[in-house]
Amino acid sequence: MYIAVLGSTGSIGTQTLEVVRELNSRKEALHNPHITITGLAAGGNTDLLARQAVEFNVRLLSVAAREDVYNLTEKIRMLDPSFKADIFYGEEGLLKVAECGADILITAVVGMMGLKPTLAAIRNGTDIALANKETLVAAGDIVIREAAEHKVSIIPVDSEHSAIFQCLNGNSKRDKRAFRKIFLTASGGPFRGMSFEELSLVTPEDTMKHPTWNMGSKITVDSATLMNKGLEVIEAMHLFGVSHRDIEVIVHPQSIVHSMVAFRDGSVIAQLGNPDMKVPIRLALTYPERAESETPLPDFTEIGSLTFEKPDTDAFPCLRYAIEAADMSGTMPAVMNAANEIAVGSFLKGNIKFNDIQYNIRKVMDLHMRSKECPFIQDPSLDEIIAADKWARAAAGGIKCPV
Repeated sequence: MYIAVLGSTGSIGTQTLEVVRELNSRKEALHNPHITITGLAAGGNTDLLARQAVEFNVRLLSVAAREDVYNLTEKIRMLDPSFKADIFYGEEGLLKVAECGADILITAVVGMMGLKPTLAAIRNGTDIALANKETLVAAGDIVIREAAEHKVSIIPVDSEHSAIFQCLNGNSKRDKRAFRKIFLTASGGPFRGMSFEELSLVTPEDTMKHPTWNMGSKITVDSATLMNKGLEVIEAMHLFGVSHRDIEVIVHPQSIVHSMVAFRDGSVIAQLGNPDMKVPIRLALTYPERAESETPLPDFTEIGSLTFEKPDTDAFPCLRYAIEAADMSGTMPAVMNAANEIAVGSFLKGNIKFNDIQYNIRKVMDLHMRSKECPFIQDPSLDEIIAADKWARAAAGGIKCPV
């Protein structure tokens, strides 16, 4: 099997390569395929990308910027003077890796930069292991339509969507009416139980202390604001062909139940496991088989109890804004997502407060409905989605937050 990875030095990317290492070292185990990596794309972490390229003998590489090409070349030369690779950068590099002819593309970059290469891979007939929420949030209708046209599978990597995917596969595909509701679980993040007023005092350092998951900085902030769960609602709508009204977000602090699906007969099927992203990554790489692994099973007697509660959308309104954008559809999800990316970046730099994130998102969404420069469009083209994203980033960057 041939795979390529966008975002190989990030959290999902590095864990994907750990899974590849494990599968290739245990080829004799049941349903463990041998995997060859045909392309890797990363940002500016050229030290790690150089080590990955040499270890896995990957000859097609991409980095964020032109200057990173020289840095990566020098670091590869220091590791192995005889190693030669084709190195690209920027959007061209992402597209080169996406179109390299792999069987599966793992899309693990953060943000809208994942959209064009994901579509390019789909049009090239490559299956997608999707860990980039923004691709479906901003342009889900287009992406799902293209995947169907090119007979390409999109297998979710997020633990929640992987759980839903597994639960739905337990139901007869001949009877679509059997489905009743999706329960999308959330850990609640590091600030569960805090009031909106208390949240005004939290810092970027506080936000990074997620209680169960070890993730990149942007997604960790999204988890803390509950925007991550809002993005996942929109993603689930596109992946599983449902309305946001068919999805209920519930907070589950133990992060053992990764999501559940209810059926018309009153049955609820849940997917459980320890918090470990390598489990859904492994399934995405080996589906429809399940490869053997040494991942430990949950010790239910040690866990003791599993609890569930409703999310507090007064303290964490980002979840409510995302669902509102989903209900409006059109260009609004792309605008909401872009405003969130800019606001989160500003918060991480210390330029705005935690509660200003939701303020900026609300402001940009409202501006979009009144804008003559970038009016709301109900059935946008890809170019119109990209234009709305660009406008929203500029608008979010110009907002002055209340003192």
